[in-house]
Amino acid sequence: MQLSDSIIEVSNLNFAYEEQKVLEDINFKIEKNDFLTIIGPNGGGKSTLLKLILGINKLQNGSIKIFGKNHLEQIQNIGYVPQNTNVNLNFPITVLEIVMMGQNSLFKRLFGYKKDEKEKALKVLKKVGMENFYKNKISNLSGGQRQRVLIARALFSNPKILLLDEPTSNIDINGCEQIYETLKDLNKQIPVIVVSHDISVILKYASKAFYINKKMTNHDLSMMKDEFKSIDSHICEIELLEMLGKCRC
Repeated sequence: MQLSDSIIEVSNLNFAYEEQKVLEDINFKIEKNDFLTIIGPNGGGKSTLLKLILGINKLQNGSIKIFGKNHLEQIQNIGYVPQNTNVNLNFPITVLEIVMMGQNSLFKRLFGYKKDEKEKALKVLKKVGMENFYKNKISNLSGGQRQRVLIARALFSNPKILLLDEPTSNIDINGCEQIYETLKDLNKQIPVIVVSHDISVILKYASKAFYINKKMTNHDLSMMKDEFKSIDSHICEIELLEMLGKCRC
């Protein structure tokens, strides 16, 4: 595959739950160095699009190609951080153990991990700035710290694409900034796709934005970076969403 080839290509995608149309005529490409944010109103189709890419929902028509192949053949190349992580904070598990749960092999999850796998877990923790917490219980971390550990878990299987669904839900603004700085660094190596409602934060980092409300509008944020650098943290995100929804850039 040449560097100029698309990582993900979605063509003529439509999807409905029974008679209710959720996505209509969706077309886009994700390139090698993209940092994409997917935004839009609740019920607009953002989560449905993720589920289609991940193979959770079955395609009804259109196509999704990952590295030029059927997306179902490439799911193992996606590192996924879901919105609901189902981590039991009452369970006495360490940060290092959480990260190694990202191992694709069920056998290794059942029968333990080798020294080199523990070393690998420490390396991915270092990528997200959490290597000094590897012995800590997950319950003793802040929300932002836990989220960075979960990003490390997604990185443990060496994904070629990182996809995150609302990674900063219920996290304060400083924690949000730390997570997006982490994702910015990771984006130097792999494409990052983030579904987010933290509009005033994410638009400072993303290179592209897809506004989805049944139909999709594609925005090249690299042309708007100077404007977003001056965004105040107290900006009305509803107004910004309306602006992007009406824009046809």
